[in-house]
Amino acid sequence: MKILVTGANGFVGKHLVKRLKSTGYEVFTFDVAEGDLSLTGALDAFLEQGISHVFHLAGKTSVQESWTNPEEFYRINLNGTLTTLEFCRKSGAKMTHISSYLYGAPDYLPIDENHPLKAYNPYGHSKLIAENTCVFYRNNFDVQTCILRPFNIYGPGQPAHFLIQEVIEKVNKPLCETITVMDLSPRRDYIYIDDLIDAFLLSIDGKTGIYNLGSGESYSAAEIVDMIMTLSHISKAVVSSGTPRKNEILDLYADISKAARELGWTPKTSLEQGLKLSIQAYLKEKS
Repeated sequence: MKILVTGANGFVGKHLVKRLKSTGYEVFTFDVAEGDLSLTGALDAFLEQGISHVFHLAGKTSVQESWTNPEEFYRINLNGTLTTLEFCRKSGAKMTHISSYLYGAPDYLPIDENHPLKAYNPYGHSKLIAENTCVFYRNNFDVQTCILRPFNIYGPGQPAHFLIQEVIEKVNKPLCETITVMDLSPRRDYIYIDDLIDAFLLSIDGKTGIYNLGSGESYSAAEIVDMIMTLSHISKAVVSSGTPRKNEILDLYADISKAARELGWTPKTSLEQGLKLSIQAYLKEKS
């Protein structure tokens, strides 16, 4: 089977492409080096390749940047999705669309796929419109789309501005004596990258629908820091800068029963195991 991955050079994209190739799929990739996905027909060069499935990962992701440059987020995230859907409409390929956390402050826990959607920033709003466009194409153009909503992804190779990778670096840097975190209290649901890729591969068989992906549990930033120090056999002072983010959500975790029931997916990697693997990968990279 031939598969196309947009956003192939991103954190998730690199892991996905590696797994697809090791599993025996023929993989085609598209990233910013190949062109602007938001332009009409950007994927037309692949129409004659016989591609059966597309993983659409490309897009802009910084919430903070979306407030300063909202038009760019709508252009890339919405038009890029539209370009990909048009490719699937023309080619007959199925599509897996990676979305994001769109639930806002939870009305109830755990959060299932029927929870009301709330877009509090341009990034989230652009992803919400992109999701709606996927559903419209599925209902009106018979483009088979599977929408995956992962909660907090982590794992080897993640950029340093994400909490877990940032803490791993601070704990394991000898010259860093204090671990400073903006707020130690918020709790999040974390999903290890390999478990996310497992769900991606399960979506290839043509499942349609929307699925939450997480662990079904939440951990505080304080617990994350403590676990990383314990696994690293390093103890450092930990302080909160006392600057919680605006509209901070104190706790959230996913109801993943639909993914288990319909995709046959459950996470295999505990948080402790995932953190250990992430620390090992970081130390190997720095050695």
